[in-house]
Amino acid sequence: MFDTLSDRLDHIFKTLKGQGTLSEKNMEDALREVRRALLEADVHLTVVKEFINQVRAEATGQKVMKSLTPGQQVIKVVHDALVGIMGERNEQLNLAAQPPVVVMMVGLQGSGKTTTTGKLAKRMLERHQKRCLLASLDVYRPAAMDQLATVGKEAGVEVVAGRKDADPRDLARQALEAARSGGYDLLFLDTAGRLHIDDDLMQELEEIKNLVDPLEILLVADAMTGQDAVGVARGFDERLNITGVVLSKTDGDARGGAALSIRHVTGKPIKFLGTGERLSGLEPFHPDRVASRILGMGDVVSLVETAMEKVDLLETMKLQEKIISSSFTLEDFLVQLQQIKKMGPLSDLMAMIPGLKQAMKGKEMEGDDGSLKRIEAIVLSMTPQERRKHQILNASRKRRVANGSGTSVQEINRLLKQFAEMQKMMKRFGKMGAKGGLGRMGLPKGLNLGALGGLKGMGPKR
Repeated sequence: MFDTLSDRLDHIFKTLKGQGTLSEKNMEDALREVRRALLEADVHLTVVKEFINQVRAEATGQKVMKSLTPGQQVIKVVHDALVGIMGERNEQLNLAAQPPVVVMMVGLQGSGKTTTTGKLAKRMLERHQKRCLLASLDVYRPAAMDQLATVGKEAGVEVVAGRKDADPRDLARQALEAARSGGYDLLFLDTAGRLHIDDDLMQELEEIKNLVDPLEILLVADAMTGQDAVGVARGFDERLNITGVVLSKTDGDARGGAALSIRHVTGKPIKFLGTGERLSGLEPFHPDRVASRILGMGDVVSLVETAMEKVDLLETMKLQEKIISSSFTLEDFLVQLQQIKKMGPLSDLMAMIPGLKQAMKGKEMEGDDGSLKRIEAIVLSMTPQERRKHQILNASRKRRVANGSGTSVQEINRLLKQFAEMQKMMKRFGKMGAKGGLGRMGLPKGLNLGALGGLKGMGPKR
């Protein structure tokens, strides 16, 4: 998310940084470009106007205009303004009530409510050790209850079995009784998707709300709908007084207009971002961290949190020792690749490392997640001996590996060449980590960033 906006702003600020002093004219020129970039990112017009006015007021002041580094000062002003419109701080689920705490999930059809319900329940179970119960109130969509049952099983939480011909209000009442009698901490109610202008179905939601008195009413909004998501949020808020928003499908949205608009327009916080189909694809929405990513400043804190949660740091430390000693092989690379894949999409991880995305820009980069799967197939098609000593891969061996992985000899040659280049890069990063360089960035010992930089440059061309 935000890739397009991030690239545009990066170009604008590079121009500002190249100027020794700032004048009101070139500041206005820059703000005009920022305004255009925000509109192209599908940010709400009202938000764009207020944002530009705020930045103009701060950026054209004496403190910035007379600064020794005016370009950098402007970036700080823009960063603070971005944080301001997105809500200042992360807001988690409110659990401050007598259990069971009821969380009501609402939204349009196809917004991802059922999957998001499972993601939240899984997070509450694994991160906060909360016993969760799920219940589907969707009697309109075929197989809706079956889908929630499948999601609940995958998340490792219980699901109330409801009758498909029952009234949603009765199902809500029965689910609440089951949660109370079963001693559950949280009850998630997955409601049917509906249009916010459908008065009858919205009335149904209001009645369910009055029956179960939810502490949280979360709107699941599809990030790919851009400004439409803002209108949806406003419509649901007017009828239900929602407590927060979960933006789904953010991995498929390169603009990010919804994330920059919803809080400012509705006054309700974005609490989580859905980042993929897997139940682990959910992360808290931190306005300050998101603003840093948009401006290419990275997000080391989120990177560390992701690594601590999903990566075997002991195994990674062993690999780092091999990197430093120049004994890193394709076999080790396969282990590292599998570790990194656990952390999420490669593009997201790249955006978390300060300066790395900009450093890689303009170079021949094919290392998206699809390409990484092809790399994995190539390495897995090699024998253990070939992985440990790739220099023995002669023409006949390469043909065999190509046939086994569904690739070509040219792709294998390219991979081996890039692997040699990556070894050099990883060795430099590994030595920096050994000397405490990564520790000064706040990264845990053993987390190898060189692998990310190297991976981004790898991947067979198709």
